[in-house]
Amino acid sequence: MKTSELRQLYLNFFKEKQHAVIPSASLIPENDATVLFTTAGMHPLVPFLLGAKHPKGKRLVDCQKCLRTGDIDDVGDNRHLTFFEMLGNWSLGDYFKKEAIEWSFEFLTDKKYLGLDPKRLFVTVFKGENDIPYDEESAKSWQEQFAKVGITAEVSLNGKWENENTRIFALGKDDNWWGLASGGPCGPCSEMFYDTTPAAGLEIGKTHDDLVKSFRLFEIWNDVFMQYEGKAVDGKLSYVPLIQQNVDTGMGLERTVAVLNGQTEVFEIEDFQILFEKITELSGKKYDDNRVAFRVIADHVRAATLILGDEHRVEPSNLDQGYILRRLIRRAIRYGKQLGINEIFTFKIAEIVIKNMQDVYPELKTNKDFIINQLVKEEEKFSVTLEKGLNEYRALVNKKYRFPFSAELLERQLNTKKPSAVELAEFTPTIIGEDSFYLFQSFGFPIELIRELAAEDGLKISEESFWKEFKKHQELSRSGAEQKFKGGLADTSETTARLHTATHLLQAALRKVLGTHVEQRGSNITAERLRFDFTHGEKMTDEQKKQVEDLVNEWIQKDFEVKCEELPYAEAKTKNVMGLFENKYGEVVKVYTIGDVSGEICGGPHANRTGELGKFKIVKEEASSSGVRRIKATLE
Repeated sequence: MKTSELRQLYLNFFKEKQHAVIPSASLIPENDATVLFTTAGMHPLVPFLLGAKHPKGKRLVDCQKCLRTGDIDDVGDNRHLTFFEMLGNWSLGDYFKKEAIEWSFEFLTDKKYLGLDPKRLFVTVFKGENDIPYDEESAKSWQEQFAKVGITAEVSLNGKWENENTRIFALGKDDNWWGLASGGPCGPCSEMFYDTTPAAGLEIGKTHDDLVKSFRLFEIWNDVFMQYEGKAVDGKLSYVPLIQQNVDTGMGLERTVAVLNGQTEVFEIEDFQILFEKITELSGKKYDDNRVAFRVIADHVRAATLILGDEHRVEPSNLDQGYILRRLIRRAIRYGKQLGINEIFTFKIAEIVIKNMQDVYPELKTNKDFIINQLVKEEEKFSVTLEKGLNEYRALVNKKYRFPFSAELLERQLNTKKPSAVELAEFTPTIIGEDSFYLFQSFGFPIELIRELAAEDGLKISEESFWKEFKKHQELSRSGAEQKFKGGLADTSETTARLHTATHLLQAALRKVLGTHVEQRGSNITAERLRFDFTHGEKMTDEQKKQVEDLVNEWIQKDFEVKCEELPYAEAKTKNVMGLFENKYGEVVKVYTIGDVSGEICGGPHANRTGELGKFKIVKEEASSSGVRRIKATLE
């Protein structure tokens, strides 16, 4: 089975179950300060999971572009990817556990669809923890489904394979609960696993965790049942029933195709094999002899292509999404050099990605020239310094971090002037921040590349001292980077809604002061501030910033009503409204109008009136990327 076949099969199945098919949202999340990229299918749907009405109704199905930065260092094993596609079906206060589980089982086992052997299917449910009870409803629903095909499905409450009828594992919060530490919608989940090696027979006594880590059980689907709301009280979360019960499911497209084809690793699917063929042609090397390098290059160029092809047109830089994009491209280039590829090559792999995926994501075709140009530009820039940087790194290591070690290094890292023989024997030199930052600043080596090089030489790096140096040079504080790279959901509080409405006023004011060439290129909101990226070729003057501030505050004082109406997209366009994110919602969109000042297609949330916003103040105006400026602002 190909990814294109599974994608369409899934969408068609849920369309038959009265689900509206919605297109993938952007890879760049709107109004979510906790993540740099869309990491799951539910991100674009958060307002609707919290109760807002979706223009397509209560049942939705999609295939969402996703990217997870936490997996970059894991790429090279048999299953981790940075970019991946997530199939999902959604119930927004409509059906719940019984129907979700029944349809999951039907899609997985019915011969009209995936036709998996139900004897090779295992599932998990939430066993209960603290004040939340055991999810008996889900367990019983699964037992009913297995009984339809003559399988007795017993529940293991201790998470172990207890006997030949063990089919359902009850696990705790770490495995079968979805929610945020800060609270909000949450609930138990039920995961589905496929037995990849049934010939191994019963493994009585093995825990579910053992079976997953040995790759015997391979996760292919997860049903999340949002039935609670977590509320922070005295620093602890308490849970109350959610008014609107939702179903949020996710099936990793690439991993499921690998399982369906009996493949042991995700890189065996056709999407990657065609990229490996190109890498072989470019390098003259074989995949089987260079698996890690081939996997990293294919994954990273594929991810970079989807980022560059996104509607936001992110460019490589040292900040935020641009930093991750640069890191992916440069890591791919380094592995290309290891394979002996000395020409500019990433764009040649990107062309295959575009050809393979443009029918599903037409923005790749639209932005092809931009994708190719940015890859070539970044590779030319990095290739100039890569070899020189590697030589400088080797010289630095040989001089300062090879035995016999200098007295200065020993004194600094062992905190002693006369180390013992034991201390010397166990001593692993740590590259200090001044040295690692020098490599970063002078040769463009990301900290992750320096870490990899050090590990290959049996060394460590002091990341804390690196980030201190980084912060000194005012590029990116470590605390900011860590928060963004962890992942999570946006704050959907009243404060966030006010700031969101302020971005609409800000864009209207910018277009009035600077000109109608101004268009949104990104938005990021925390509970403290808004950040707004827009097209403009030069730095704003102090007078222009004051004019924009004054306009926004004037409109706030006028206390305009923030009106929302649902319209067909074609009709919305006739109303002369801005619409950067319209492809999230398909044919029917939400249009927010603010007096005669602003009209935008948007998903919310918003204030009810501009008078609720407070005083608007621009904190900073700076460059974001070529031809794009960035404003940070607050409401006081």
